[in-house]
Amino acid sequence: MRVGITTPVVTALPGFFSPWERAAGVADLVAVARAADELGFDHLTCSEHVAVPVAVAAERGGTYWDPLATLSHLAAHTTRIRLATQVLVLGYHHPLAIAKRYGTLDLLSGGRLVLGLGVGSLEEEFDLLEAAYDERGAVADDALPALRAALGSARPTYAGARFAFDDVVVEPHAVQPRVPLWIGGHTARSLRRAREHGDGWVPFGLPHDRLRTMLDGTDLPDDFEVVLGAGRPVDPLGEPDRTRRALDRTVAAGATVVNVHVAATSATHYTDQLAALADLAGLATTPTVQEDA
Repeated sequence: MRVGITTPVVTALPGFFSPWERAAGVADLVAVARAADELGFDHLTCSEHVAVPVAVAAERGGTYWDPLATLSHLAAHTTRIRLATQVLVLGYHHPLAIAKRYGTLDLLSGGRLVLGLGVGSLEEEFDLLEAAYDERGAVADDALPALRAALGSARPTYAGARFAFDDVVVEPHAVQPRVPLWIGGHTARSLRRAREHGDGWVPFGLPHDRLRTMLDGTDLPDDFEVVLGAGRPVDPLGEPDRTRRALDRTVAAGATVVNVHVAATSATHYTDQLAALADLAGLATTPTVQEDA
């Protein structure tokens, strides 16, 4: 079983944000990332919102650390865990800007970038950023192949309906031959985008039976990743049986990678919970390197 974590501290989603996170700092975040890295977790996440209206923040939360800065810092403190944007909003960026900024992160991290991408859903934020909310689907449909053409290439070329580039140098660029693209969404159209342009799908807000039906009715590549959340925060130390059932239910619904929120009362408790979760999921730990005396 492959398990990734929705990184604590960097977002404040109501119902998932624990009180200890409000006073946590960078050192706490690094401790969590290091533990997840050593314990064999698949990935860390960081979401994108630039400016959330106050009225919306009550429902969606208002704390969103910048994913590029955050994941770049965590890359320097980890060695193998993947670093996933979950998700970047395609309509906020030119594909070449994503390719340059996150390609640099892929280089710095030794090829550990996963680009989670979505069309976006917060109209007020689109308006603030002067992005086209009503056209976000069409923008995404052209941005995805443009981004695929730009990632991993010093001399990218692309000619599409909205984006076109040629005779340019993008250096540095991603070191992975094919940076994994995870497409977020809950519609058949988002699954289609993921199948046609990406390497994985990050569904949300779908009952498991509906999700299973959608997946069973779609021809997906063998290595296609379905990244599915395990529901409410898990408590591996306090409720190991419920935690294991949550993991198993998520896999049965079609997940190839289970994404979890972890309940905790402090950063130390969080890392203890990760150790228990790694044991329940049968993750392979990374041996600690002993320095010469």
